[in-house]
Amino acid sequence: MRTQVGIVGAGPAGLMLARLLHLQGIESIIIENRNRDYIENRIRAGLIEHWAANLLTDVGVGARMQREGVQHWGINIGINGALHRIDFKALVDKRVIIYGQQEVVKDLVGRWLSDGGPLLFEVDSVTIHDLRTQRPKIRFTHQGRPQEIDCDFIAGCDGFHGICRPSFPEGILSIFEREYPFGWLGILSESPPPDHELIYSYTDRGFALYTMRSPTLARLYLQCDHDEEIENWPDARIWDELHKRLGGARTLQEGTMLQKGITPMRSFVVEPMQYGRLFLAGDSAHIVPPTGAKGMNLAFADVMMLSRALIAFYKNKRNEALENYSATCLRRVWYAQRFSWWMTQIMHRFPNESAFDRRRQLSDLDYLTSSRAAATSLAEQYVGLPPD
Repeated sequence: MRTQVGIVGAGPAGLMLARLLHLQGIESIIIENRNRDYIENRIRAGLIEHWAANLLTDVGVGARMQREGVQHWGINIGINGALHRIDFKALVDKRVIIYGQQEVVKDLVGRWLSDGGPLLFEVDSVTIHDLRTQRPKIRFTHQGRPQEIDCDFIAGCDGFHGICRPSFPEGILSIFEREYPFGWLGILSESPPPDHELIYSYTDRGFALYTMRSPTLARLYLQCDHDEEIENWPDARIWDELHKRLGGARTLQEGTMLQKGITPMRSFVVEPMQYGRLFLAGDSAHIVPPTGAKGMNLAFADVMMLSRALIAFYKNKRNEALENYSATCLRRVWYAQRFSWWMTQIMHRFPNESAFDRRRQLSDLDYLTSSRAAATSLAEQYVGLPPD
């Protein structure tokens, strides 16, 4: 097979890149190791920044999001049960939209296939070759047959565990990472959330987050030990802890748990995000702790930068944006890492924290919820800095 851009991975990054290129008449082929049902039903967080929601609409895949997504014009910060609202409308006149990542994937897949875009599911034995030449190649097996895609460029959108990042030659990548000493125990419950907007709750018992997938489907999280076993958390214990960490400011209704699990917390970045004609985007290049709700939005920002660079190459025969892709993306990546780290450290209890640490943390929260300048800084970053 022959195409201009070979895309490895049919997650939000790969699918959005293909859509952006298609609108400019640039050809691409997407390959994905999972089947369609898996990627369209894999539950992931779904907080979409202001600019990213506009992007989905602008590229023609935002109609269902506009109908079904839940607009939030603020969030609540809880400090041992006392709630303080951060008003995005008043502070920055922007909003976020709650709309599951799997729903975004459904919309992008449906549009891509309806437009006749090539997307091969359930490929395996993927390898990439000749990255320093003008004709890099993707080799894989599909339906039992060996296949090869001859490309101008390869976009590595295959996630943290994909093959594109490990395909960089040894010694090229620098890795920056932080493991956090706690995890999130998350549940999906058939019950309404305690508030129509998110509640980030700091308590002496630990952090909790109260969010939603819809007005009748709650997504709830508890800070727990990083090596905790889910078997130690029967349903009754989870509900009891969720009630205690919410305090009396809102009423939490219990419902049937549809899903529960424990997610480790980490920050991860590789530099550079490109080698030869291979370009990384999304989780293949960086992971953020979910406290800041930046994962999918960062992936969209990466591929917006990559699409602009490819458009400049094909339309104007200019290489500068491609050569600067990594530096351009990493500036925003580190903004998001800093914000996600800050949100994580200000809201969680840390093992072995001193009395000084705890007093400082409570002072940080007090300042955040009483200073318009501090609240504006949070709001500006939370709703999303627009791509450069």
